[in-house]
Amino acid sequence: MIYVLNEVRQALDTGKPVVALESTLIAHGLPYPVNLEVARECETVIRSVGATPATVAIIDGVATVGIDDKELEELATSHDVLKVSRRDLGVAIASNQLAATTVSGTLAIAAEVGIKVFATGGIGGAHRPPANAWDISADISEIARSKMLTVCAGAKNLLDLPRTLELLETAGVPVLGYRTDTFPEFYTRGGTRPVSARVDDRSAVARIFNAQSFFGTGTLLCQALPAEDAIDPEEFRSALLVAEARAEAQGVSGARLTPFLLAQLAELTEGRTLVANRKLIVNNARLAGEIAARIG
Repeated sequence: MIYVLNEVRQALDTGKPVVALESTLIAHGLPYPVNLEVARECETVIRSVGATPATVAIIDGVATVGIDDKELEELATSHDVLKVSRRDLGVAIASNQLAATTVSGTLAIAAEVGIKVFATGGIGGAHRPPANAWDISADISEIARSKMLTVCAGAKNLLDLPRTLELLETAGVPVLGYRTDTFPEFYTRGGTRPVSARVDDRSAVARIFNAQSFFGTGTLLCQALPAEDAIDPEEFRSALLVAEARAEAQGVSGARLTPFLLAQLAELTEGRTLVANRKLIVNNARLAGEIAARIG
């Protein structure tokens, strides 16, 4: 049921490092042509550090691990690509759809073929109450059950971050800060909420991940944007309030909410969130490749 690209299969069979990449950021998270440029750049930086990239998607109803450049371009330019989490995989496959996988969808597929490391931008989490109090991303439960290392820039800071961290703790997920004591806040630098442990080198991350995997849960590794690439927190908060008001006025909710808010934030910040998003995605892909080489 899962097709694995030959390059990825050979790497897995010979014990070489592989990094899974999601496809929702290509189809729904970034505008064209930035989405295609970022997808290609992520694959390039992973290869540059000696690992093999494996972008995950549903191609014509087939769960696919590792897609070629033509398929990347199709995801980047098509207007009817489904957005699928773990819950939606069966429907997308049975109906022969072209679909982009979220964090949870990517982890579910990648774990099935033995990939240990996954890179993304920011994970999903708990949306802010009161209107969206029950809107909690499947990313959290999937990170816990996948027994994979998820490398990210924290959770998207349009979410309720304290509740997101509490849910990660409840799920048994260690939240490691890569060279940071606090939970990164995606577009903005730093934060005030502590991580469960700070880790300063890649080999230490690999050792913690291997030990945690033995006990059956995945690990979350977060790194912050460099200060020169981050958005001012006050500017971001002001833009987010406007974006949320627009979403409420237009009745946007559920799976459509995050892509809508991201697009509004890019407009309201004159593209600065888009630049920051691009930087953090590529930074995380590079770090994931470097750590994948150290995981046994």
